[in-house]
Formats: sequence, C-alpha cells, structure tokens
Amino acid sequence: MQKIKTAVVGATGYTGSEIVRILSQHPRVELSLITSESRAGEMFSDIHPFFAGIVDQKLEKAEKVAQTDLDVVFLALPHGVSMDYVKQFAGQDFRIVDFSGDFRLPTPEIYEQWYPKQHSYPEGFPNAVYGLPELYADRIRNAGLVANPGCFPTGAILALAPLVQKGIIKKDGIIIDSKTGVTGAGIKASATNMFSNVNDNFKAYGVKKHRHTIEIQSVLEDVGGALGPVQFTPHLLPVDRGILSTVYLRPDSTGRKLLDDNKGKDETGKQLLESIFKEFYKGKTFVRMCGQPPALKDVRATNYCNIYVDYDDRTGNIMVISAIDNLVKGAAGLAVQNMNVMFELDETSGLTHIPVNP
Repeated sequence: MQKIKTAVVGATGYTGSEIVRILSQHPRVELSLITSESRAGEMFSDIHPFFAGIVDQKLEKAEKVAQTDLDVVFLALPHGVSMDYVKQFAGQDFRIVDFSGDFRLPTPEIYEQWYPKQHSYPEGFPNAVYGLPELYADRIRNAGLVANPGCFPTGAILALAPLVQKGIIKKDGIIIDSKTGVTGAGIKASATNMFSNVNDNFKAYGVKKHRHTIEIQSVLEDVGGALGPVQFTPHLLPVDRGILSTVYLRPDSTGRKLLDDNKGKDETGKQLLESIFKEFYKGKTFVRMCGQPPALKDVRATNYCNIYVDYDDRTGNIMVISAIDNLVKGAAGLAVQNMNVMFELDETSGLTHIPVNP
C-alpha cells in the first residue's frame, strides 16, 4: 500500500510536535521531512524528548522541501510567516495544509484589517479552501492549499453552523465566550504564558478585537448569510490544553414559533435543537452530541468536538457549549483530517485516539 509522503515545516512548536505525534502513528503516512530553521541539524527527539525511540529524525532547513519527493506539506508556522512559504512553494507538485491565519479570510484586504501585516502573496487567496471538513469536505478534496481553521473558530463554528444554516436564530446578538489552555499562546516564552501569570489565575484578553472574530463571522456568513456583528471574547485558563466555548443566541420569529409549538409535547425545546444538530452532523464522526455540558478532559488529546445544546424557557436564550482540544481538533488533528479528505482516505484514519481522562 503506497504511503503519503509528508513534510512538517516548523516542527519545534506545540502544533508542529503535535502533528508529528499524529503522523508518526498514521498507517498511511511516511514522515519524509521535518524542518526547523533555528534548530536544523539537531535531532527532533532531542528537542522533544518524549519522542525518544519513536521519532529520532534530524531536523532540516525548509529549503530541502522543494528538493524532496512529497505529497503534502504541513506549514506549522506563525501568522505572517506562512504566506512567504506558500509563495515560495507555488507551482510545486505537493499540496499544502497551512496552520496559520494567512489564507483563512475571504480577501487580503480583510486580512490586513485584522492582522498587523501587509499580505505578501494575495494571489494565493482564490485557490485557498477553508479546512473544516464538517462543512467543506467537497471543496477540500481537490484543494491544493487548505487553510487550517483557528482553534477558537473551530469550536465556535461547529457550535453555531447548524442553527445558522437552519435560519431559526436572530442575525444579531450572537455572543461567544471561550476559554483556552495556555498552549494556545505558542511555545515561545512571554509574559502572557509565564507560570506566575497563568497559575491560579483567569483572565479575558483580546476584548472586542481578537482576530478570530472575523474568521468566525466570515465562515458563518458563508454558511447562512449575512449576520450582525459577532461578539467573541477569549479567556486564558490555567490548564495545558483545551477550549471550552459557551455560545448565547436568541431564536428569531421562526425559531420562537418552532420552540413554542413544542411546549407541552413529548419533545422538549432541548430535544428539538438536538435533532437539528444530529441531522446536520449525521455521519460526522468527530462531532459528538452530549446529554450534559462537556468538559475539557472529555476530548483531551483527541480530534473530537463535544457539543451540548439547550433552550432556556425563562430567558428565551439558546445555549450551545462546545469542547475541543486546541492542539488536536483545533490544529494538528484537524490538519490530518483535512489530509485524509484530500487523499480520499477514511476521515478517521490515524485519528482514533481515546480521550485522556483523567
């Protein structure tokens, strides 16, 4: 059975090491090349000792990518850096899955409004496909460039897409309240992720201006039409990994009638909403509907997104809670899921990990 020849560019960060972990156990993958500009020549397992005896491979410079026979390249690089590599690799035979936000938005102009950098390769936007297989598998299958979604948008979009598409919620007043583990800030030390600032602490950040706001809004509008401004607020949790998002929204007149007509019947408003989600995600293995609000450890180290939906008769609010692992479903696992779709494998191939709990 022929293997898919892969390369990971930028393998020393959290998402880079996470995708190496997943690819190294994938039955259809050959990990042909791992790169790092700053640590080239060193052994990958010396930088990440937990790979000792598993991935003892030398790190190379990214320039070797163009000299290697490859099927797919994963760019585990920061925003503002990936675009230069996508430009450099244009015309190569391999396909690209980009972890950064450089090609996630509809246009370079919108990108430059939310990211403090002029885009160096606007020509890449027409060919980039947003990499959320639960919504765009048909587009991803033939894509040469897949823009892997952000971690916050993945959990938020999966929590909202069924109701946005159904057209039973008000177009404005959507509130997304998300909490993330510290690995979302990346591996480089900073004041934000210092132990003394994170431990025994909890805080909001990026209030009103976080760049994932426009990504969430753009995808939801593609799914269900124009929306009012989405309110998104992220918070930093004193945990390693995971994102829990709580979404608040109100039914429109159609949704209100649907829910009100259900009162007194065997099916509650909660069950009615659950049925909408189950139908939308039918056959989507990695979205699991839950009978109770999910916890981070319910999805830890896996590619699952656990979702709980409910309706509050007292306030008239619909509430959706989602939980993902930010490094897996929010990054590396989703990238491998995209690869599986691109090469017509079972979407679950190499991703059948059981959650680590406790």
